[in-house]
Amino acid sequence: MLNALFISHGSPALIMSDHPARAFLSDLGRRLTRPRGALVVSAHFETPTLTLGADALPGTWHDFYGFPRELYEVRYPAQGMPSEARKLAEALQTQGYKASLDPVRPLDHGIWSPLSLLWPDADVPIVPVSVPMSLTPPEQLSLAAALGRYATANDMWLIGSGAATHNLGDRKPEFAPPDPWAREFTAWAKNVANRGDLAALADWQHQAPYAKHAHPTPEHFLPLLMCVAAMNGRPMAALHDSFSYGNLSMLTLASPRLAEQWQTVA
Repeated sequence: MLNALFISHGSPALIMSDHPARAFLSDLGRRLTRPRGALVVSAHFETPTLTLGADALPGTWHDFYGFPRELYEVRYPAQGMPSEARKLAEALQTQGYKASLDPVRPLDHGIWSPLSLLWPDADVPIVPVSVPMSLTPPEQLSLAAALGRYATANDMWLIGSGAATHNLGDRKPEFAPPDPWAREFTAWAKNVANRGDLAALADWQHQAPYAKHAHPTPEHFLPLLMCVAAMNGRPMAALHDSFSYGNLSMLTLASPRLAEQWQTVA
């Protein structure tokens, strides 16, 4: 059974914040067993078709500006998995999917920021996975299912890092109460994930309440879409649901096995 995790990664400064999502991710990492490796879909890795990071020792990319100096000094030295990336690309190509390799792709903050809380020792090797922006939602769902099959067969996790809501133009002070529209959209996403409703997911831009306002551009929703789609109709449960900046969702979803670990491991 696939081990899948969707993380709303929030601001890069989450790792230095007192926000509840920071404490949750740190605790989650202590409760869950470590995988052999992880395919990590990042909202900050946008490509027309699927691309896989294939650097053996990827750098830490501070792909943001205007934050405290200490944040730019953070390094996350997780190893890459170039052989695994090549194997996955070949497997996808044999199934008719376009897949290419980026041999110098560093770890963007969509990867290193949440994973530095989940796995602070950087002891889980990573294959960065892009969000394929030129594909239609049904095509993205189909590709995600193939990623899920590969992860399951090769003892890896599939992790999506994005945001259940992401409208930075409408953000409020960090600890402002959540806007009603953000609550409604997030509730819809949680419900669809819990039902494994792939038809609703494929039509999310029309069916979800306030979809265009919640995601003026879709790249931060696609990691959620791909994780739920990879489960192929099986549910994903909400482990954490909070907000920052008034409407930036910090939702985390997990597949049943990981949800059970979270609930049973003290």
